Amino acid sequence: MTSDYIDANRAHWDERATLHAARDGSGYGVQRYVEDSAALSDVVRFDLPLLGDIAGKRAVHLQCHIGTDTLSLARLGARVTGLDFSENAVAEARRLADEAGVQVDFVRSDVRRAAEVLPRGEFDLVYTGIGALCWLPSITEWAGVVADLLAPGGTLHIREGHPVLWAMNEELPGLTLAFPYFEQTAPLEWDDDSTYVEVSAPLTSTKTYEWNHGLGEIVTALLERGLRLDTLVEHDSVPWEALPGRMTERPNGEFALTAQPSVMPLSYTIRATKVA
Repeated sequence: MTSDYIDANRAHWDERATLHAARDGSGYGVQRYVEDSAALSDVVRFDLPLLGDIAGKRAVHLQCHIGTDTLSLARLGARVTGLDFSENAVAEARRLADEAGVQVDFVRSDVRRAAEVLPRGEFDLVYTGIGALCWLPSITEWAGVVADLLAPGGTLHIREGHPVLWAMNEELPGLTLAFPYFEQTAPLEWDDDSTYVEVSAPLTSTKTYEWNHGLGEIVTALLERGLRLDTLVEHDSVPWEALPGRMTERPNGEFALTAQPSVMPLSYTIRATKVA
């Protein structure tokens, strides 16, 4: 049954990728990466203080979507491979890198099979970004992939939406926890023809399936796979309007709660090192 969920999600992301990569000013605004050779995504720019110097490092960006963050990592000097399960996303990522004149390798694969299609134990950096882990049914399985890909001494960098945020129902009044915080076998099912950026048409592959993973579950999974936790920082912002009507956009493209922004975490960053 899990494979049916993943197939539905893949069809959804195939459609999203095409709309997100539009050159008409909607979607991700990808044309700026072509026209400005110094352009970095807001997500990677936010990550910079904790990401540090990655020049010369061999990096893999898991669940890279259309490659805006992947390209940004390459512009910081890393030798980057991007991986995504969506054929359309990988095609759009390659197109963007070619148009921007940036050398990035892209591989199409389910992230759960990443260690089967990429060299094991050879990456100095495994990077994954916002909105990735909720599409995976098992955080333990994901942590195993990360450990398999990292070279001894290599580092995982992840910034992700906070599981408290994923557990909230944005349609209810107040800040209301309504969905599972901890990983469940059965996913949450959604049916929505919209996406999180402005696009030119509604989606037709509307059903998606998501799993939440508690922060303790994520950290424990990494520790059990031989990684050392170096950094865990919780943030009061997230790079999309996760709770519509209750958030204010900041100058850096992040959204925070308008009232009482310190009342709950909205995202977090983890850095962890594979023990040599």
